[in-house]
Amino acid sequence: MDNTTEFEKNHRDQEADAVIRNHLVWAMGAGFIPVPIADFFAVGAIQLDMVRQLCRVYEIEFKETEGKAIISSITSSGLARLAARTVVKFIPGAGSFIGGMAVSVMSGASSYALGQAFKKHFETGGTFLDFDLSRLKKIYDEMFEKGKEVAENIREEEIHLKETMHKASTGATAEVINKIAELGRLKENGLITEAEFMKMKEKLLADI
Repeated sequence: MDNTTEFEKNHRDQEADAVIRNHLVWAMGAGFIPVPIADFFAVGAIQLDMVRQLCRVYEIEFKETEGKAIISSITSSGLARLAARTVVKFIPGAGSFIGGMAVSVMSGASSYALGQAFKKHFETGGTFLDFDLSRLKKIYDEMFEKGKEVAENIREEEIHLKETMHKASTGATAEVINKIAELGRLKENGLITEAEFMKMKEKLLADI
């Protein structure tokens, strides 16, 4: 295999991984839909689009009707697990949030596992005409637990990022308030004019 072919293979592999990750994240977001059952349809639509995008990456003709049937067959075990988590959403109050957290991770795991199954099929030369469902189901089941880990990591990264941004924002705001207070003292002592105070205050507020 020459370098160009190897380069193209690696590029295609990275592009496929990006498609899977993006749709995993979108599926996790769909898992937070507060209305039970509605999230099933949302995740299903996201997974179908993921397969469509993987077909584009591997230059495979996409067939929507066949795609829906194959996805349904492959993800049947994952849907059963997802349904068990969705029941929690029927609990009034916190049930929607708690259930959403669980369904979010399971939706991401299912999408990851499905994407990996299609990726392995397409990268070995497979098309929509030669699916081995038993093999794809096996890959899906094997990758489901890995998908849960990936989804959990993404969720934790998002939580950490939000906390970091909140702390940074809070710290920056406190610093600006202190600087404005110091400018106020300088104005009171006659060291700066009212106009200078207002100008510097506006600049500090604009930097928040």
